[in-house]
Order: sequence, then structure tokens, then C-alpha cells
Amino acid sequence: MNQAATRIEQTAEDTRLNAQGAHVPAGRAVVSVAHDADEQARNLVGWRQTYDQLAAGRFVGTLTEIPLDTMKIFCETTSHTLRQACEVRGDAYWFGIPAAADAQARIDSQPFGEHAIAVRPGNVEFELLTPAQFSIYGVVVRGDVLRHYAQTVERVPLDARLPSAPTVRAGAARLAQLCALLAQRLGNTHESDEGDDSSAMLSDIERDDVQAELLAALFDACTAHDDEPGDTLADAPSRRRWIVAQARDYVLAHRTRPVGVPELCEQLHVSRRTLQYCFQDVLGMAPATYLRALRLNGARRDLCGRAAGSVQDVAAAWGFWHLSQFATDYRRMFGMRPSEALRAA
Repeated sequence: MNQAATRIEQTAEDTRLNAQGAHVPAGRAVVSVAHDADEQARNLVGWRQTYDQLAAGRFVGTLTEIPLDTMKIFCETTSHTLRQACEVRGDAYWFGIPAAADAQARIDSQPFGEHAIAVRPGNVEFELLTPAQFSIYGVVVRGDVLRHYAQTVERVPLDARLPSAPTVRAGAARLAQLCALLAQRLGNTHESDEGDDSSAMLSDIERDDVQAELLAALFDACTAHDDEPGDTLADAPSRRRWIVAQARDYVLAHRTRPVGVPELCEQLHVSRRTLQYCFQDVLGMAPATYLRALRLNGARRDLCGRAAGSVQDVAAAWGFWHLSQFATDYRRMFGMRPSEALRAA
């Protein structure tokens, strides 16, 4: 195995370890509390770092993190001004976003916060200076995943969106959306006690959805202006309808599993923004919303049109692998439970 492959494997392994080195299932939140700056530095697995406390007083730090399959997300809160010497291990990229819009830190002497986010590749040491009572969201993404996503979904080289500078200009509204998404994913466990593992573990499908959602939000945030246009839609309306029709046909052809937006972009050779604009223009909704409704309607027709079989069979045939979630989505969409539709048939 070559060195790059070894680093990728190590990065993936790091996402499944907690601060004590024990394996943690992907999608399960882990919360830790530290009363020493060095202990806080050690709690974040997958990093080489040293924390120096620069203000007097008893230190308290908390860390909430969720390891996923290709990335790790976390929220770190520290009570005192710190100088941090940091380095992400392996082929990965770290994105740092202050949790409060008016909070500001420095990376390699450059400020980041309201209008910029910090970005550093793996195996490159950098310096953070963070103020007292500071909270920061972090996202660490495997490098191969990020490059593939940029090329096949965003349709841009990664270097074009992420220059070598330690900060990237960010649109304020998109940055707020990214923070809200991270807060939603991490917020349920943010105030848990040390070692609390009470949050429900994300399923495989939920982890895929979260990772795709976060990658899209990261790329959106790394755009200097909120009103920056995406792909031009100079194509005729027939071209947009064709793209929507191709997406629909692909989903129906692979109906036994949920097809996400990244896969559609790769198959149709369009960027994520082009796909979004086409669906918004033709159907007035986001691609993911329509495609889920498409599969729910297919399941409804099967339930209403068959005299035998089970709800589980129909759900599996349309790519709904979690029966309770399928029942919830079905009832929300059609106002009745799947079992009721089957009995009526």
C-alpha cells in the first residue's frame, strides 16, 4: 500500500475512535469535557496539536463530535484564550467556522469569522489564536472524497474553490446556513454530560444524506458573495425539462435504493447548481424533495394496487429501508398509514 493510501485509511480509522481510543460507530455522537488545555487538545482524535493557555483561570473545554464515513464534524468550546499549534493528520481538509457570527479567531495571523472561514489541508501545521469563551465548528473531510465531489458534483477543480491561503471568503448568508446545519446535527448532544452517548446513531442512509448535505453547504459557503450566480441557464427550457426527465428516469430505474443528488450530477454530467436550477424552474422544488415524492408515489400505487404482500416488501422495492421512517413519510405525504392503504386495496 502506498503512503497516500495509508494516510487515507488512517484518516478513515480516526473517524471511528473516541478520545479514549475506543471504537465508536460512524454516526454516533461523542461528548467529552476537559479541565486542562492539553487534555482538550488530546480529545480531538486525528490531530497533532498543542494548546497553550494564555489567560489566568481554571480551564474548561467541551467537545462534541460525530464521526461519519468520509468526514467528521465537531463543535469545540474553550473557556480561555488559547494559542493552538495544529495539524490535521493524513489526506484530509479541515474547515473551521466560528459558531457565533460576531466571534473572530486568527489562523496564521489572519482573522476569520463573519466573512471568512478557515481551511487547511492535512499534514500542514498552522497556528490558531482563539479568544475566551469561544466555540468553533469543525468539519474534517477526506481529501479524495472532497476532490471527487468537486469534480463530479460541483464541476469545478478543488483548487479553484479552495486556494492555498488559510482563509476563504464566505458569503454571510451561506455561512449562516452552514452553521445552522452543523448546529442542528450537533446541538442535540452539545450540552450532554461527559461520556453521554444518548443520541440515536444515524442510519446508513441518514449518514449519506448528512454528508452530501454538508459537502454542498461547504462549497456554497466558500463563495465570496451570496448573490454569486451558479451555472448559467442559457439552455432552452426543453433542455431543462430533459435534465429533469433524465433524473426521473434514472431514479425509477434504480428505485430499490435512494439516489442522491451527487449521484445524479455524476450520471447526468451537470453541476449541483445546474440540477437545482432545472428542478426549480421546471417543478418549483428542490431535486431531493421531488425525487423522494416520486418514490413515495410509486410505493402508494403498489400498496393500492396489490392484493398480497406486505408494507415492508413495497417499502424495500422503492428504496425505503427503514420501515418506521417510511411510515412517517408516507403518512405525512398522503394522510394515512401504509398499512391502511394496503388494507383498503
